[in-house]
Amino acid sequence: MSTLPKFRKMRRDDVEAFINALLTQKHELPPRQYLRQLIEYDDKHFRAIFEPSYFMLAEGQSEPSKSQWNNLKKKIKRHDSRIFLFKEHGTIQVAGEKLYYLDFGFFLE
Repeated sequence: MSTLPKFRKMRRDDVEAFINALLTQKHELPPRQYLRQLIEYDDKHFRAIFEPSYFMLAEGQSEPSKSQWNNLKKKIKRHDSRIFLFKEHGTIQVAGEKLYYLDFGFFLE
């Protein structure tokens, strides 16, 4: 059983701005934001809930590939190396709508 690292307390507004910027497609005009909700947990980690349309799916593809998830995680790590990304990610139902989630926290250092 693996133990999680300790996470640093971060200002919610700062974290929301950070993850929202990374979940925005800037090549679309106007830029499209896909973040729907940011949840903060007692252990100071966060869950970003975002729209599935963030991922560009090939014809016949119904879910993002492992590579697409890994690319998103690499993009996040490139913007802040102090971030811990949970291995688990996936689909969640919110008010009957299918959305994706990704959990992360900032290392205590």
